[in-house]
Formats: sequence, C-alpha cells, structure tokens
Amino acid sequence: MSAKPGIPRNSLIWLLVAQVLVILPHLTHLPLWIIGLWLGCASWRIQIFRMRARYPRSWLKALLMIGAGFGVYFSRGSLVGLEAGVVLLIAAFILKLVEMSTRRDALVLIFLGFFAVVTSYLFEDSLIAGLYSLLPVTALLAAMIGLQQSSLVTRPWPTVRLAGSLLLQAIPLMLVLFLFFPRLPPLWSLPQAGDRGTTGLADHMAPGDIARLGRSAELAFRVTFDGDIPPRDQLYWRAVTFERFDGRRWSQSYASQLPQAPEWQAAGEPLSYSVVMQPSGQPWLFALDVPQVASAEAQLMADFHLQRRQPVNKPLMYQASSWLDARREATSAPASLGRALQLPEQGNPRTRTWATELRRSAQEPQAMVDALLKHFNRQPYHYTLEPPPVGSDIVDDFLFETRSGFCAHYAGAMTFVLRAAGIPARVVAGYQGGEVNPAGNYLSVHQFDAHAWVEYWVAERGWVSVDPTFQVAPERVEQGLEQALAREQSFLADEPMSLLRYRDIGWMNALRLRWDSLNYGWQRWVLNYQDEQQSQMLQRWFGKLDGQTLGLGLVALLGVLTGVLALLLFKPWRRETDAQQRLFRRFERLLARHGARRHKGEGARSFAQRAAAMLPEQAPAILAFVSLYEAQRYAQQTDATDDLSRALSQLRRALPWRPAAPAQRG
Repeated sequence: MSAKPGIPRNSLIWLLVAQVLVILPHLTHLPLWIIGLWLGCASWRIQIFRMRARYPRSWLKALLMIGAGFGVYFSRGSLVGLEAGVVLLIAAFILKLVEMSTRRDALVLIFLGFFAVVTSYLFEDSLIAGLYSLLPVTALLAAMIGLQQSSLVTRPWPTVRLAGSLLLQAIPLMLVLFLFFPRLPPLWSLPQAGDRGTTGLADHMAPGDIARLGRSAELAFRVTFDGDIPPRDQLYWRAVTFERFDGRRWSQSYASQLPQAPEWQAAGEPLSYSVVMQPSGQPWLFALDVPQVASAEAQLMADFHLQRRQPVNKPLMYQASSWLDARREATSAPASLGRALQLPEQGNPRTRTWATELRRSAQEPQAMVDALLKHFNRQPYHYTLEPPPVGSDIVDDFLFETRSGFCAHYAGAMTFVLRAAGIPARVVAGYQGGEVNPAGNYLSVHQFDAHAWVEYWVAERGWVSVDPTFQVAPERVEQGLEQALAREQSFLADEPMSLLRYRDIGWMNALRLRWDSLNYGWQRWVLNYQDEQQSQMLQRWFGKLDGQTLGLGLVALLGVLTGVLALLLFKPWRRETDAQQRLFRRFERLLARHGARRHKGEGARSFAQRAAAMLPEQAPAILAFVSLYEAQRYAQQTDATDDLSRALSQLRRALPWRPAAPAQRG
C-alpha cells in the first residue's frame, strides 16, 4: 500500500522536529518506554512516506492504544491524575503520527502538540521553560504552514522563518490579552502529583531534619520590602510552631492548628513586604512576627503562624505587614500554656534534675532564660551539621555528652529545660536571614536558611522569642550558614555544582544574582499576575473600573491594535514591493504612452504580442523584455532584476522620444 500524498515532506519534517521539542521538557517525568515508542513510530512514519511500509490497520491501532494504556498504568499505577494524564496525552501525540494520512489528521496532531506544550508548565514554569516553549510552538507553526500549497511547500527554512514572523506578530496581541483580559478561574481542576518532590519544613521536627535542609540549596521564597531591608538578626521567618514532644521529635498540636485569632497588640512601625513562595506541599506561609496578610485565603492561627486553606503546590505571591515589636498574649494567660508545659513522663532524667537546680537559683523566668543562654555561651558547645549520634535520651546526651549539634538541638534542648523548670515554652521552626540580591533589591531565602528557635511565656510580657544558637554560633544569625560552617567546610557539601558554593568568585556570583533577579521578575509579574494583581494595576492606571468599561476598552484596544498590525502587514502605502512587478508596471506605462494599453485581465505574453504588432520597429525589444520577465518571474529569481532593468532601458531608447500617434484602443 503506497503512502497517501496528503502530507507534504516539508510539513512532515517539522512535525517530527516539533514532536522531539515537545517531548524533551517532559522527559523528567515520563517513563522510558515513551522514548522507544517515539523512535518506533517516527521510523514507521518515515518508511510510510518512502512507500516502504503500510499504514496500521484498525486492529493494530487498537492494539497500540491498549498497549499504551497498560504502559501508563504499570508505570504510574493509575490512569487518572496529573502525571498519568500527561503520559497518556504524549502517547496519543506520538501514536497519531503513524495513523496520520490526511491534512485533517495532521492538523489534529498539531493541535495536540500545542496542548502538550501547555501541559509542560504544570511541571516547570521557570523563565527558561517559558523561553524554550517558543521552540516547539515555532516548529508546530512551521508544520502547519508546510501543509499549505504554496511556494514554501518544499523549502523547510523559509517555512520556519515565516513561522517565527507569525509568532512575533502575535506578541502585541498576546501582551494586550495578558494585561487586560479578566483572569478567569480554570474550567477544570487537575490534581497535583502526589510524588512531586518538595523540599522544606515538615509538620514535625527531629534534629536531623533541619540539618538535612541545611545541605540543600533549593529556593524557599523571595521577599521584596517596601522600604529598606531590615538587619539579618531581625529576619526570623516563622513557618510552624511545635508544642508536642514525644521524647524523639517535636510536632504540632491539634489546638495550634485551629483558625482562632490570638490576642496581640501592635507596637512600633509595621514592615510591609511581598513574598513569592515556592511550592512546599504544606499549608503554612512564611512571615515575620506578627503578620497580617491581605488575602482571604490565609489567616493567623492560634500559635501566630499563617496558614492557607490549601497546601502551597505552586508558586504563591502574597502581601504581608508585620509588627516586630508586638506584644503577644500579654494581658491574660493563653489557653496554650498547658500545651507549652507538656513533657513525656519518662526520659532525660539528668536534664530534668538540672532544670530543677537551675530554677532554685533563678526564681524569675527571665533569670532562668539568661542562665541557659550563658551556659550555652560559656560551655564548649559546637555548631555543626554532622553531630555525633545520641542514644534514647537525646536531650541528656546532647547537653552533657556530645555538646555538638545544629539549631534544632539547641532549640529543642532549651525548650525541654524551660518546661522541666515550669516555664511555658515551645519550638518555632522557619527560616532565618536570607541573601540580599542587589540586582533587584530583594531577599532570597534558601532551604539551608532553615532555622529553629524558642518562644517562652512571661506574665505581662507575653510570648518572647529567643535564639540559643546565637550564643554558640553568632555568625549563623549575623552572617549566615556558610560563615558558621567555615571551619568544617560542610556548607552545601552534597551539592558541589550549586553556584551558591562559589559566591567568592565575583563575576560568577554577579551572573548568578542577575539571572536570579530575572527569574524573580518572571515569577512576580508573569506567573503571579492573577486577578488581584491585575485589579490593583488597572486601578493604578485608570482608576476604578467596572466590568463593562473594562470589556469595552479591551475590545477597542484590540481593534486598534489589529488595525495597526494589518497596516504594517499589508503596507498599503507600498503596494508594489515586488521589484520585477514594479519594472513590468513601468513597461506597461511606457507602452501606454505610445498607444498600446494593456486590457484588463490580459496576460503579459498576449499584451506584448499585441504591442509588437502595433509597434513593429520596437517588436524585438518588446518581446525580449517580456521573455526575460517571464523567465525570471516563473523561475522565482526574485533578486535577478538587473537584466530586466537593462532590457527596459533598451526598449525605452528604441521607442521614439515623442509618440507618433494618439493612444489606440486595441
């Protein structure tokens, strides 16, 4: 069976190129058999084009689809869900290649390709991914152009140039629609992949958990302040509060997750800032104490942490204001005091005894806290990401044996001692500090900035924050983790390729910061340009707008822009841009002055023969010009006009200076 002539070679080439470009960004979450499927289908399609293979029969197409379905099920464990759905789409996109026999089939394949390009944003939406997506879109446009019966049907490179030109012409319309078209919610909802890796704080804390984060260079969030960036020692980004301790790890209590607004009194000037948070898979947000967020999606919980109704599964932008000097639950004893005194009935006896002795000598809670901080500062404690192992009594072993640990060790041990002494205390986990990017004047907070500190409660003062790690490694708070680990050189030891390890190389660090600033701008102004941001921007530009005014303005703007693009495309003021045609028009006007006018619809050869009969002395020059014009015109020699111009000049010299007779009507 021979191949049907419906798909031109040029279009098939760009379809194959487009499939490669569409599939490439999906490879990180596609099963390996997809690659084999594409290689097999592409080879089959090429053989069909070369008339060396048949189109698959109906039973074989059904078998291929069933096989692809089984492949998705066994590789993803399901036929529903985000990743399984994308694998099915890519498999259909590939299998359609061998079944494609008509131009309609090719158009279906091209439209499937556009949809597959969009699905790649579900997994990666960075600036690089956005720029890369222009490549498969251009290839798909080239394949669509190649389907048309035109002079480009056998010329691949002019086809892709035209596709790029069409893409550039669409950019103004795209920008207008992006800025002004209402941000509608999606018509469907896709479940997020359950096994997508997210790095960050969990809803419980063991000392090793934060030490693990200290080895990760992944971005947690970025912050832009309305004014100056505060000093590092004020940048304690609360994420979650841990009140329960089971002897091995700290975790949230149920009551702390209740949407019950705690009591607090603002003091001092607020800090206003915007946060662009990376996906964490957790519902809490990062903010300085005490925060207020201008969003109905988040609220302040009973333990002063911010929480959304849904986990953060995609980049999220929110505005916040914080009062660093606020008094928290100072006027009355909060209900959480009982939870802030909870300890296991057994375990860590040496620490319990030591806490009782300290409390005898330090009657006031503040004196007890000062004694503990002095102990950490004066005793030979060591700050490290690689502490020695401890036994079942982890607090005893840390305080009296190893004396080496990370921030979680110090925060957990201090909270345990305070509780054993009868002082309400709890562990707060989040991030501390951040890297200032001078290129964009914002703060980047990474996973290695994860930190834990302590809150204790004092009557008439409320909850007071204290950081025991500062007493052991003040450089961790004042300068960052890299300086705190300078002696043991373990900063990002597991990520040797991270550019953050080479911040001491000036030019490399400058490039990294500028690229990070571009990505931050992409996230703030493109990915997070939702209905709230759009409304704020339009109100700044045009004042208060209702839906009807916005719709009419959008239609008018699109009309004006479409008209401008049409003028630029068709150039009515330069209707004759073809050099050969321009010379032929001069040829027509020259003969018209000598009585030979071209009839409407008359061909070039017929007109030349009639003019030659009317002007027999100039017949050779007339016929020579037309013969050269036809040869160049139909050979598509668009740049070979010098000979044609010389032929017109010879005809002009052959004709008399003044017409011999009035213009005749042929």
